[in-house]
Amino acid sequence: MTNVLLIGFSPDTIPGFEPGAVAASLDEGSKRFAELGMVEDQCLIGFGEPDSTAHATIVEHLEKKQYECVVVGGGIRKAAELLDLFQAVVNLVHWHQPQAAIAFNSGPTDSADWALKALEQKRNR
Repeated sequence: MTNVLLIGFSPDTIPGFEPGAVAASLDEGSKRFAELGMVEDQCLIGFGEPDSTAHATIVEHLEKKQYECVVVGGGIRKAAELLDLFQAVVNLVHWHQPQAAIAFNSGPTDSADWALKALEQKRNR
């Protein structure tokens, strides 16, 4: 089995988004992981929570088990005001799961496909 960690924002904390719609998209994305034979764990942090809390939550998930790939959600990396968080997330993944491929999605429903591409790139390096 291929273990993948998805890091993103908890749907009920994202300003301006309908939590139910975001949660439904995450569920759809989870189904895609299962279709591809991947085991997906989700690390969902609160939007706007203190960096120390977010970092601790991410590290806790990264230290639970070995991941072949870590997907960093679009919400974390798209907004310029979240650049510090995005940089911290990438570094935490690099430090705690150095063997893992890192993938970036365009939304919750295509995370598995981007993980698959990142794993393919890793195998072909």
